[in-house]
Amino acid sequence: MGATTDTGAAPAPHRDANVVTRFAPSPTGFLHLGGARTALFNWLFAKANGGKFLLRIEDTDRARSTQPAIDAILEGMRWLGLDWDGDAVFQFARSARHAEVAHQMVANGHAYRCYMTAEEITAQREAAQAAKQPLRIRSPWRDADPATAPADQPFVVRLRAPREGATTIADRVQGSVTVQNAELDDLILLRSDGTPTYMLAVVVDDHDMGVTHVIRGDDHLNNAFRQLPIYKANGWPEPIYAHIPLIHGSDGAKLSKRHGAVGIEAYRDEMGILPEALDNYLLRLGWGHGDAEIITREEAIQWFDLAAVGKAPSRFDLKKLENLNGHYIREADDAALARLVAGRIGDSADVALLTRAMPSLKPRAANLGELADGAAFLFRQRPLTLDDAAAALLDDKGRETLAAVHAALDAVHNWDTETLEGAVRQVAETRQQKLGQVAQPLRAALTGRKTSPGIYDVLVLLGRTESLGRIADQTTAERKDITA
Repeated sequence: MGATTDTGAAPAPHRDANVVTRFAPSPTGFLHLGGARTALFNWLFAKANGGKFLLRIEDTDRARSTQPAIDAILEGMRWLGLDWDGDAVFQFARSARHAEVAHQMVANGHAYRCYMTAEEITAQREAAQAAKQPLRIRSPWRDADPATAPADQPFVVRLRAPREGATTIADRVQGSVTVQNAELDDLILLRSDGTPTYMLAVVVDDHDMGVTHVIRGDDHLNNAFRQLPIYKANGWPEPIYAHIPLIHGSDGAKLSKRHGAVGIEAYRDEMGILPEALDNYLLRLGWGHGDAEIITREEAIQWFDLAAVGKAPSRFDLKKLENLNGHYIREADDAALARLVAGRIGDSADVALLTRAMPSLKPRAANLGELADGAAFLFRQRPLTLDDAAAALLDDKGRETLAAVHAALDAVHNWDTETLEGAVRQVAETRQQKLGQVAQPLRAALTGRKTSPGIYDVLVLLGRTESLGRIADQTTAERKDITA
């Protein structure tokens, strides 16, 4: 569909407590990043105006709609903190209402019964292809006398779309967009089995739900021009449209599975992203408020408007998301974070111990997986299995150093970071070693790895008995073969 666009500035933000927005996903798959951003923008616009945000599950595709997908969408929305007003509406349950509107449109002359055969439609398609033009069905039944309709022959109900003039949409994101009505076709409202099509159902549902603003991806912009005649035919108020550019991958192509995970559940479960971080990142994909990068939910509600949504596609950058996630991990409540990490470690995890460990673990982690990995040493059973890098530190000289550290720490009465640091430093001075030459084999013995949180924090978190036991395990010759 060819459209002309006025690239002038979009109208000023519309602040109105009567605002009603909606998110209307199809449950043919899980909640993806683009859908989550659309839901977020709708939610924020409603909240910013003191209006309502509704949820509609467009499950009319019975062959592809699944309950697991519905459950995943609802769970993903809740995880992102995008609560909706009232109950979720299921489109398929409203089929009778959709059909009722179509029949009324036939009665009013705004739609008609079309008896075109498959062969006739194929002929029009082939003619369009031969002429290298888009297919626009021109039905002979549009202006035919209904009395000439064949008896007992299947038919569809088609919209009597306007043929003359043009339609202009003052889109809040795209600006003024115009399409010549001659480019529109008489779309099908009811199939031959009497079931409603998506185009009809969307319009009827949006009207009945009182939706004032339709905020969705710009891949639906053409649909708006096909749907507007249904509003006009029924004398219904038209919604205000805002079509958001799609999210692209780092290569500039439309975001897809080949760019990595696109489903929300993968970022939550596999990648360990916090919902606050994903919300913040999605908000900044195509919308901005000055130079602000870290934006709280309260600030987002206060600042959000459609005028600040850009017209160009946004590029998804996983590194930026991970950096943002690291910020939210450092800012997160320790107890809440510990509960999330405990679920990744398993039954052996002690939430109270994890909570105490969080201040030491958080600065080093960009996601929950790294937090869980960094905390794993707390719950390992003696004797520890060392990875190769840690084992390399515990050669004969390393074990000699450990023996000296064990003796020094065994004599410590106050098991706190300051006292422990003093004892380890004294060992280094006495043995004329650099502090790292003492700390590295100590870290290997305590954690089984070459890297960990601060070594004195590790000692405190493990406690006196466990720490001395792990060190002793690695100071005997019999233990030097314990490697991964």
